[in-house]
Amino acid sequence: MRKLKTLYEYAALCFGLAFLACLCIAWSLLAATLCRLLPERRGRQLGRWVIMAGFRLYLAVLGWIGACRFDLAALDALRGGPALIIAPNHPGLLDAVMILSRLPDVACILKASLMDHLLFGAGARLACYIRNDMGHAMIKRAVRALDGGSHLLLFPEGTRTTRLPVNAFKGSTGLIAHHARVPVQTVFIEAGSPFLGKHWPLFRRPDLPLGYRVRLGRRFDPPEDIRAFTRELETYFAAELGADPRPSHRPAAPQYPRTRQETADEPTL
Repeated sequence: MRKLKTLYEYAALCFGLAFLACLCIAWSLLAATLCRLLPERRGRQLGRWVIMAGFRLYLAVLGWIGACRFDLAALDALRGGPALIIAPNHPGLLDAVMILSRLPDVACILKASLMDHLLFGAGARLACYIRNDMGHAMIKRAVRALDGGSHLLLFPEGTRTTRLPVNAFKGSTGLIAHHARVPVQTVFIEAGSPFLGKHWPLFRRPDLPLGYRVRLGRRFDPPEDIRAFTRELETYFAAELGADPRPSHRPAAPQYPRTRQETADEPTL
């Protein structure tokens, strides 16, 4: 039975990765054409909706094969609400996928290498995601997206967590919130495994099923003092993620050891 379980977990891991790759390739081929044919506004709306639907399908498939259990319902409270910055912690590669699967109009600040990636680049460009290597232009585009009513997904740590409970926060979250005059909605991603964390090899087998739960934290007003805000935000995340979770905050698969990890500035899809 142990050997069969191990074989199943390897098969589920490979199937999940292959299914995501197939989804992304199929959409990238179409999105590359649509980028040239559609006006920016219509392309942005379609691109973000397809990303939401595709990621929701992907997570559903992971649930159907028994690889993962997701509790993402808390994100639905943000749907259709006023523009704000969504600021989560970043324990693994699935974090942006989980958030984007529930919200139809989100601009992302995305790692520059992914904007040119074969799997993700065309879809990200159609959805008008924002490169993280654009300096002041990145801030301006983020503010413009928020002014247009979109949410902005921004991981305050700038990369996946490498130091528990959180990495040092970047100042871009407070800077954008200050200029756009929008609040910052904190989001906590609770993972039952370090799977696909910063130092987790892509094909290393995890114990299945993996459990993920997302909960909303405090909503911060736009800051005046950006440095003080960044320190306050980091302290708040460290306190929330460093404390022992209450039973209601545990991930969906509590039989596996819970490890907490941290946050990033560029959603890595």
